[in-house]
Amino acid sequence: MSELRFDRRVAVITGAGRGLGRAYALLLASRGASVVVNDTGGSLKGEGLDAAPAEEVTREIRSAGGEAVASTASVATPEGGHSIIETALEHYGRIDILIHNAGIVRAAPLREMTLEDFNAVLDVHLRGAFHVVQPAFIEMCKARYGRIVLTSSIGGLYGNHRQANYGAAKAGIIGLSNVIALEGAADGVKCNVIVPAAVTRMAEGLDTSAYPPMSPEMVAPVVAWLAHESCTISGEMLISIAGRVAKAFIAESQGVYRPAWSIEDVAAQMDAIRNTDAPFIAAGEPHVDHIRYSFEMARSGRRPEVESK
Repeated sequence: MSELRFDRRVAVITGAGRGLGRAYALLLASRGASVVVNDTGGSLKGEGLDAAPAEEVTREIRSAGGEAVASTASVATPEGGHSIIETALEHYGRIDILIHNAGIVRAAPLREMTLEDFNAVLDVHLRGAFHVVQPAFIEMCKARYGRIVLTSSIGGLYGNHRQANYGAAKAGIIGLSNVIALEGAADGVKCNVIVPAAVTRMAEGLDTSAYPPMSPEMVAPVVAWLAHESCTISGEMLISIAGRVAKAFIAESQGVYRPAWSIEDVAAQMDAIRNTDAPFIAAGEPHVDHIRYSFEMARSGRRPEVESK
């Protein structure tokens, strides 16, 4: 296969001053992309402002012969989100790729988590995604081309202790990506989710001595493919952890049909309801497939004879 390049493509990457975002920026730039390196340079909790991380990555790209510009606007506000996308338009006249990677952590037990900490995490991860996606999406639809990569987490898929804010935000990213993929399809805009794991400053306080190699550079090629014009998927989730790349997906048990239910019926049928043998996996238009499958069962009174997709 010939080298996959990003010549003449313009990429906006949030949280690109460190860790995963930095790895994404360096890889795309090395393959020809012009990159908006966005990072507020704040602390892990999202406090403070420091232009150095974004400017350092920008210098690194330029020193290697690439093209980049720094942005320190915050995704946490609508104004910041618009400013980030405007930076791409002002400097390069277009935006082809958006990778929303910016994130903060404010861990606390659910019983003790403050509303401020809950909202602060949602402001960066989930609302922040919307703040940059909407203006970028409008431009991409006009151009009839775009690639959007949003960042979720195993915390969003499975939950984690002391991470109610983080888990809620990362789960919300999945729903947002699904809608972007549906609404962008007619205009050549694809959106997918990366579920990455790497040893970055977010691992501070953890004993990672027994971990296998988990550098940000191991995740970057997966994200780069999702951002490339040759990407063949949309509305999907890819996991990248310690060299393992996998697809994450939502499935349903085949379920049980009854024309009417009592509480006792639900209790009696729970094992059958939860039986995940031969699961139903919605594909194509998942929302429509889910309804179609359910309605067919209601009409026939039995499980539809369909193959798992």
